[in-house]
Amino acid sequence: MTAEHSAARVPSKPFTMSYSVRVDGPADELWAIAANPHRHHELDGSSSIGTDAIGPDELRHGDVFRVRTTKFGLTYRLPMRVTESVPGRTVAFRHPLGFRWRWDFEPVPGADGVSIATETFDYSHVPSIVLRGCRRLGVFEGNEESICSSLDQLARRYA
Repeated sequence: MTAEHSAARVPSKPFTMSYSVRVDGPADELWAIAANPHRHHELDGSSSIGTDAIGPDELRHGDVFRVRTTKFGLTYRLPMRVTESVPGRTVAFRHPLGFRWRWDFEPVPGADGVSIATETFDYSHVPSIVLRGCRRLGVFEGNEESICSSLDQLARRYA
């Protein structure tokens, strides 16, 4: 994979991490994967998301969905609430403890069918006691690796 097709960190606010990658795929098509919880396993670079999900096929603001997740040897389903959905461009959702994930897809001007995909993990709304536990467990480093893996996997899929 070329450097331009590898995930790169982008500037983000405190308590957030964002990475982007250039994908040889149209933004609408990429968004359709991220906006469908039944397809989240196709984006998952952590190998923690299962193939079964509960929720609509296309997420809209306010929707709630659940995906089977396995972390630290535990399998669980938590309700995720959609906080933003802009068809073809953005989908964002919130974990019950305040963690937020956001996917943005921007067409590259002058490059038909090519997009910049950005995944952001935001932990600015998480209680401080939870943050301390996450730091001790290395959760944030693991999330950073998973984001890069997810984006690189997406770029390879469309290469």
